[in-house]
Amino acid sequence: MGDTTATNNDATKAKRHNGEVVPLIINGIEKASSDTFPIISPATGEAVSECSNASVEDALSAVQAAEQVLESWSSTTIAHRRDVLLRATVVLERRADELQGFMQSECGAAEAWSKINIGLAKDCLLGTASRIGTLEGKIPGLNDPDIGALVLREPYGVIFAMAPWNAPYALGFRAVVGPLAAGNTVVFKGSELSPRCLWAVCSVLLEAGVPAGALNYITCTSSQAPAVTEAVISAQAVKKINFTGSTSVGRIIGRLAGQHLKPVLLELGGKAPAIICDDADLEHAARQCVLGAFLNAGQICMSTERILVQHSIQDAFEAKLAAAAAQLFPAASGPLVLIDRRSASKNEALVQDSVTKGARLVYGDVTDASRTKEMKGAEMRPVILSGIQPNMDLYLAESFGPSVSVIPFNTDTDALHLANEGDYGLSAAVFSTDLRRALRLARRIESGAVHINRMTVQDEAGLPHGGAKASGYGRFNGGFEEWTRVKNITYDL
Repeated sequence: MGDTTATNNDATKAKRHNGEVVPLIINGIEKASSDTFPIISPATGEAVSECSNASVEDALSAVQAAEQVLESWSSTTIAHRRDVLLRATVVLERRADELQGFMQSECGAAEAWSKINIGLAKDCLLGTASRIGTLEGKIPGLNDPDIGALVLREPYGVIFAMAPWNAPYALGFRAVVGPLAAGNTVVFKGSELSPRCLWAVCSVLLEAGVPAGALNYITCTSSQAPAVTEAVISAQAVKKINFTGSTSVGRIIGRLAGQHLKPVLLELGGKAPAIICDDADLEHAARQCVLGAFLNAGQICMSTERILVQHSIQDAFEAKLAAAAAQLFPAASGPLVLIDRRSASKNEALVQDSVTKGARLVYGDVTDASRTKEMKGAEMRPVILSGIQPNMDLYLAESFGPSVSVIPFNTDTDALHLANEGDYGLSAAVFSTDLRRALRLARRIESGAVHINRMTVQDEAGLPHGGAKASGYGRFNGGFEEWTRVKNITYDL
């Protein structure tokens, strides 16, 4: 599908900014519309290509296409759907360089992060293919011996999936592969910040054998998104929604889904804490915290944003943190790239507010953030702050950028209070050489996941992933329960 030519009148639209127009995919046909918007490279601040801007009519056409093919796709055998996913891993490997190039261009991603994304996407495909045989019902025993019953799991129907830009292949494949494997069809809306990356998710799956109409791709500008999103959610054929993104947008999605009485899976923001106990391996903990905070410039929902360190080891640990940051993200390697200038400006403001109100720099320079204004793209160097107080904006706000706060605690009870403070609960970490102590803490942290002696950024295809509190509800990677509904059938014996 990557080389398919659009069939509408806009197919011959001239190239702009050295890149073809990213098309929509509706019923297997790539449609490059005359209404487009520029895709801006965060590394340079320049447009790298144009993207088709889906209208409400385009979105409803995608829903109609998904509805029309639902019966045939859901009737395929699990072996057939498994084989499609296995072929997709082959296509993904063959096109890996192409997809990594898209991610580096659109997202400003480092080569290592783009490779990690390809690996996570492959794990998603293989993991789902390996578990597809677990799709099964049961024959329960009943009180009446003259009645038999079947409990079946059936696909919902058309699923509306939405994925963000920050990990487009890991999160894009995750959004659509589970629903497709369970026999649903999908309308997939990609972020306007990485539309070619998310188009490529669909392109790989369609090339592997997902039939026309079973997977449709739309994307649009942020100004057009409310109308398009509401139109799809309200469409009668759409039976479930999944969304990965910010908590603010997740609240809107949840409200729309509730109005139409449709189930929704939400994986939203985070403010991940890492607890450093006085018996922790400080050098290991420091490296893990630095990686967890600054990988992909801190633009991961699980990024470490609050390091809670026992007071007795604070000075020693801060020195280890600074050394780890200097080694893993040296100044000579250049600044980290954020998705756009708005994000860079937000992070600059958070750091400046904290320093103005008395926070101390453990690593980095407050002027590093202000240099963003002089750079071509949206860039910022890592910053580690200590002395963060509740009156500072950074204390509880999700920065989604390359800054992390060090906050001291005295007792384990204090650490738990700090870790559970605030609205988020997606990921957390505990560092201790006493596994029993770490487990006691982990069990009391209000979070969808807690990682002991590992960074907060963890994603494993075989583990359920989702949040607590304002970080959302429902679980990706949780098997097929999220993508199927239960039906009872009874009969006379």
